[in-house]
Amino acid sequence: MEFALLIANGMKPIDAVFAATRNAADLLGRAQEVGSIQAGRLADIVALPADPVVKPEVLRHAVFVMKGGVVYRSEGHPTVLE
Repeated sequence: MEFALLIANGMKPIDAVFAATRNAADLLGRAQEVGSIQAGRLADIVALPADPVVKPEVLRHAVFVMKGGVVYRSEGHPTVLE
């Protein structure tokens, strides 16, 4: 819901995504470890059904979350990758 509020109050969708990732990592002093997807960094990845910059409402509808290399789907259950 935070993304919707940020966008409703004038923030561009891409800036809302940066606020939650890159900018947050910088504020926490961890920009060298987290905040972007790069080799050697820690990353939790969210899969969305569409481009959130074009359709920001999809930020409320994650297909899955990958945390520590484990894919989680609805209700937080890990999914075994084969």
